[in-house]
Amino acid sequence: MNIVFYNRLVPHTRRFLLPLWYSRIMCAKENSMALSGHVVGLLKEYMRDLVEQAKQEVATHASFGFSATPYGSDQALSDLLALLDDRLESEGMQVGLPDGFLHQMWGLCNDARTQVGERVWMEINGSDQVPSKDTVRALTYRALLTVLEASG
Repeated sequence: MNIVFYNRLVPHTRRFLLPLWYSRIMCAKENSMALSGHVVGLLKEYMRDLVEQAKQEVATHASFGFSATPYGSDQALSDLLALLDDRLESEGMQVGLPDGFLHQMWGLCNDARTQVGERVWMEINGSDQVPSKDTVRALTYRALLTVLEASG
């Protein structure tokens, strides 16, 4: 008998872990704790790293004569989650990130996606800013932190 979970066939050796994994995620979503000051500080640091990386990419592309490709707030949130996943794998326990943090952030970003996108759109269209990758990231992360502070 095969088990299909989220449209994927689950290998036999992992079948017994599925209920534990699923209940752990659901528990983290239901009991979503407010983010501590330490965690918010790490998030801000990671966000600054991503904005700085985007500035360097824009400058590099401009120096080679490439035009900027459209970049949206959804992509900025995805980049943040990808960076969090990478940092959790490499240094998660050493820097004190809580267990289930990535799933909690995924849920928070998913819930705030529309609100963040609207704020970024209004700020870009309501000003003379050129919507470059670094600008979109900075506005997205500022809006995300505002939403997180308001909900926490």
